Parts: sequence; structure tokens; C-alpha cells
Amino acid sequence: MKLQYDKDTDALYIKLSDGPSTESSEVIPDIVLDFDAQGRLVGIDMDHASQHMDITSLEASGLPLGTITAR
Repeated sequence: MKLQYDKDTDALYIKLSDGPSTESSEVIPDIVLDFDAQGRLVGIDMDHASQHMDITSLEASGLPLGTITAR
């Protein structure tokens, strides 16, 4: 999984797999889900990310690597 944030556009993309996106669906304003040809979720695109979440810190837990925190 990769997180890509563009501060100029305040857009966050969460890339869940390396496969290409073939279909997209806006589930609520500013949130778009990307799917591959088999219907699997491959990414989440969030416009105006700082209005939807706190983007100043990141914490991931329950991963095989333990807890990861970035600020």
C-alpha cells in the first residue's frame, strides 16, 4: 500500500495494489474508489483531504511490522 499526498491540490491517493484502475465510482463528494477489471478495489482518491481527515500524522497498527507512526 502506498499513500501519495499532493499538498498543492490537497489530494490524497491510497494505492492498494499495483494493478491498473479500469473503473471508478464516487461514493460521496470528494471520495472516489478505483477498481480493476475484476472489480477489486485498487485505490482510494480523496480530494480536499485536509477537510476530511487530519493529514499531519499517520499511524498504522496491526501490521506484521508492528505499529508505525509518522508525523
